[in-house]
Amino acid sequence: MVSVLKGITFFVQAAETRSFSEAGRNLGVSSSAVGKSVARLEASLGARLLHRSTRSITLTAEGELFLERCRRILSEVEAAELELSEIHNEPKGKLRVSLPLVGRLVIPVLTSFMHRYPDIELDVDFSDRLVDVIEEGFDAVIRTGEPTDSRLMSRPLGRYSLVLVASRDYLSRQGQPQTPTDLVDHACLLHKFPSTGKYEAWPLKRADTEAETTPHAAMVCNTSEALIDVARAGLGIACLPDYMVREIINRGELITVLDDHIEHQGTFRIMWPSSKYMAPKLRVFIDFMVEELFKH
Repeated sequence: MVSVLKGITFFVQAAETRSFSEAGRNLGVSSSAVGKSVARLEASLGARLLHRSTRSITLTAEGELFLERCRRILSEVEAAELELSEIHNEPKGKLRVSLPLVGRLVIPVLTSFMHRYPDIELDVDFSDRLVDVIEEGFDAVIRTGEPTDSRLMSRPLGRYSLVLVASRDYLSRQGQPQTPTDLVDHACLLHKFPSTGKYEAWPLKRADTEAETTPHAAMVCNTSEALIDVARAGLGIACLPDYMVREIINRGELITVLDDHIEHQGTFRIMWPSSKYMAPKLRVFIDFMVEELFKH
């Protein structure tokens, strides 16, 4: 078993550096030792993994397939070693996470997490783009919607809905819309996704015979926080997640409209690489987010 792992390690190094000499330097052995180890591995598999030439080495088609498997094997071995070494350790170290642009939701929870786990260094990337968790080296990401990447594990954090809100002052001046078609006569405050430039659709129900309602844009903005302030100032109707405006609605500063015409339900999820050993720092972060993010 040890000799097989050694051969896999040597093969991965040779494949990634495209050089037996470079692989040998990285592993602290001679280039011939790397070459012989890879040759023995090829003989045991009955397949050629590398094309050799006097100038370089390249992967065969079989080698391309085998390389991905080998990387996973070495990752699991490293994870097992790490698990044994950290089994009694406290959560600590850098944790790189990507979070959506919903500061009002996550910042209070992040600050509470930092108070509880002062030895964990958070490296936070706020973005609404669809990041590649594995390729970009994130330990975990939080996003809405259903997971589509089979390489990731996930846990649901909580559900939310989009609501239409306006101030009392605005509605007293402009009137309260009774149906989605009434929005053509109103100032609408639209959210634009920063990474794509697309407008966030308003989840308005309509009959099959009704044309789709396109709200008139009095303002377009790439941050929802700004839309809240503009709506509170009496300048239009905004479509916002309920968790962002719940307290403001309770204080009477904003009022929901067209509640019976809204059809929306979203889910926040935390996702992390399934092949990644769950270090203590990652485990406590996931558990904390599940327990605290939608606690209230």
